[in-house]
Amino acid sequence: MMSSWLFGRRGPSGFSWSSTADQVTEGISAAGLTAVVTGVMAIPFALSKDGIEMQFATNHVGHFLLTHLLLDTMKKTSRESNVEGRIVNVSSEGHRFSYREGIRFDKINDESVYSSFGAYGQSKLANILHANELARRFKEEDVNITANSLHPGSIITNLLRYHSIVDALHRTIGKLVLKNAQQGAATTCYVALHPQVKGVSGKYFCDSNLYEPSDKAKDMALAKRLWDFSIELIT
Repeated sequence: MMSSWLFGRRGPSGFSWSSTADQVTEGISAAGLTAVVTGVMAIPFALSKDGIEMQFATNHVGHFLLTHLLLDTMKKTSRESNVEGRIVNVSSEGHRFSYREGIRFDKINDESVYSSFGAYGQSKLANILHANELARRFKEEDVNITANSLHPGSIITNLLRYHSIVDALHRTIGKLVLKNAQQGAATTCYVALHPQVKGVSGKYFCDSNLYEPSDKAKDMALAKRLWDFSIELIT
């Protein structure tokens, strides 16, 4: 699904599909802030050896565990510094292609019903649900931390550099519809740093604007069930 802010048409935030990380953070100081940015690959690898489906482990469980381990420190820091903490989950529009039931809690390791698209969508849906449940809990606890999720956009990378023909197409035709690295980082930087997002929690962003996720992504009962399921996996 393409954003309505495609090719430079600005959304309510004043930014668009083509905005860069430098543009969305212009004039914003991050002095005194601490950021943890990670893909969390080592933790899910260890978990996957015990049978957890790798896509789900890599894209959700590792992030969930790291966030869980940092929560007490974040709460203490935000309380003592009176500075809002922000948790930003990088999801994807791929969350719309999850399995019909959203998260297959009872079939995480069932190869007979595995679908690469469904598995990827499931893991990206989990990123949004995780952020939403965090946001609910923070509000309930009156904690000065927000949690949001986002779609960074489809980005030109060098992942296909060893496939000359495909890479050539990727870098020529792809330039017309894919973001460069600066554009791909924009929404993450916007949600993490921009004053417009102060106090905003439990939302989904695309192209540095609020965006509407799927109905499954807004299912708070599903988010709560995923939270309980994830806690069981890491304890």
